[in-house]
Amino acid sequence: MTILIRPADPADAPALADALARNRAAMRPWEPRRADAYYTAEEQYARLTAPNSRMWLACHEEDVVGCATLSGIALGPFRSAFLGYWVDAAHTGRGLATRIVAEVCRAAREELGLHRIEAATVLANAASQRVLAKGGFERIGTAPAYLHIDGAWRDHHLYQRILHNDPPPQA
Repeated sequence: MTILIRPADPADAPALADALARNRAAMRPWEPRRADAYYTAEEQYARLTAPNSRMWLACHEEDVVGCATLSGIALGPFRSAFLGYWVDAAHTGRGLATRIVAEVCRAAREELGLHRIEAATVLANAASQRVLAKGGFERIGTAPAYLHIDGAWRDHHLYQRILHNDPPPQA
């Protein structure tokens, strides 16, 4: 099965909404509770066109089977962003999340000129922690009650990856 990883386009909103709705139950332990509107093409279009955010999709033919997002992209002296990602329940355990994270890190460095990416995982999400370790992220701490996930404030392990230490950004 061939899976293509590529930058998302606003025209992907319906397929992304379908994938999120299809995986809603599987992602529940790792995601905030979301209103039904989140699972619509209109809401996904808004996410795909949001400023300070970029998204990549893993696609099998016309179906979205994974996604990674860099959000809170800050340029200037910070040059950093937050990484989030997920893989369709039918495609887990095959290295797809590792491939998506690698592509996002490459694009963050080469195309966006970012210096650092941060990610966080619920303490119990060992699979995601393995993905981050394979992707060159280092654990930098644990944050109590970091995010409201699946109906409660959850502690998270925090990770970062320094993409480069090249010359400083231009003013």
